[in-house]
Amino acid sequence: MKVSINKNALESIVTNTNPYLEKRDLSAITSHIYISAKDGFLNIKASDHEIGLAYKLSNVKIVDEGYATANGKKLLDIIRSLKDEEVILESLNNYLYIKQKNSKYKLPMYKHEDFPDFPSTEGKAKFNVDAVMLGRSLKKIMPCIDNNNPKYELNGALLDIKQDYINIVGTDTKRLSVFKFDTKTEKEFSLIIPKKAIAEMQKLFFNNIEIYYDENILIAQSQNFEFFTKLINGKYPNYTRAMIKEIRKSLNLSRDKMVEGIKTISMLSDTVKITFAPQNITFESIIEDNSEAKTTIEYQTGLDEEIYLCIKNRYLLDFLSSIENDEFKLDFNEPSLAFMVSSKELKTTIMPINQ
Repeated sequence: MKVSINKNALESIVTNTNPYLEKRDLSAITSHIYISAKDGFLNIKASDHEIGLAYKLSNVKIVDEGYATANGKKLLDIIRSLKDEEVILESLNNYLYIKQKNSKYKLPMYKHEDFPDFPSTEGKAKFNVDAVMLGRSLKKIMPCIDNNNPKYELNGALLDIKQDYINIVGTDTKRLSVFKFDTKTEKEFSLIIPKKAIAEMQKLFFNNIEIYYDENILIAQSQNFEFFTKLINGKYPNYTRAMIKEIRKSLNLSRDKMVEGIKTISMLSDTVKITFAPQNITFESIIEDNSEAKTTIEYQTGLDEEIYLCIKNRYLLDFLSSIENDEFKLDFNEPSLAFMVSSKELKTTIMPINQ
C-alpha cells in the first residue's frame, strides 16, 4: 500500500479515532488503527470491539492499493510532529512507513486480517430521529450518568422512545435527569447507550446521519464516516417513580446569580446550604473544620417564609451549565426530600444532603 494524503486531514481522522483504541493491551490488534486503500478510497478504522469509528476518504492519491495497521497513539504522535504538507503512508515488509520530505518513521504492523469486522446495517431497524437533536439531548443528561456502577445499566443513558416523544434519561442514583423532545416515531422501544459512546456521538452527530439499531447494536452512518456502539443489555430502573409529582413550593430563579453564589462557596467547600428568604438567597459552606464561606445575594423569591436545601455544588452546577435560559424553576417539598430543577425540556431530580 502507498498513499499520499493531506497532513491536516490525516491528523483530524487519527485524532478522532484514538478514543476507540484498546489502551491496556498494546499487543491486541485493536490497539492499532486499520488502514486500507482500495477501489479509489482510503478507509481508516478503529475499534475496541465495544465501539468503533471508520472514515472513508476519496480525496487522497492512491499509488498502490493494499492494507496496513499501526499503533494508534504512536501514529498520532508522529503525524502531529509533521509539517502542514502532504504525508506518504507506505506499507512494506510488515512495517508502515510515514514519510514527509526528509523525515521518515517506521512502525511495526499487525495482521490486518485480524482486525474485527464492523457490524452491518442489514436486518436492522432504522431510527428516524434528528441526529443533531439526539446529540444535543444526550449532552444535557450526560453529567448524571454513572461511571462504574455495579448495576451496569446505570452506566449508560436510556432512550425511552414513545409514539410522540423521546425521553432521554441518565442517573447516578443521587440525581436523575430527563430530557424530553417531541418527535414522531414508528414504534415504541427503548435503548441503553453506554456513556463512552455518548461522549463520542456528541462529536459526530451533525448534518445528515442515518441511524440503525437492533437489541445489541446501534449504527450511525454519514457520507464520510460509520460509527457503531454495542448497547447495554438490561432493565433500566423505572425512572418515572423518582420524578417529583407533588410540590409544596415553586421558585423561579436566576441561573447566573445561582452560579455566582455556588461558585463563591466552591472555593472552600464542595457542599453548600442554600437558604431562600423572601428578599434574598444565602449560600453557606458545609465543612467539618472551622473554616467558613458565606455569601448573600439580593433576590425577590416570592416566598413568605424561609426554606433551605443542602446539596453537592456539582449537582446544581451541572444542571445550570446544561441550560440556555436565564431563569429556571425549582420545585421543593421538605429539606430532607428530593427536589427538582427544570428548564424547558430538561428536568433534574436531586437528592439533598441530610445535615
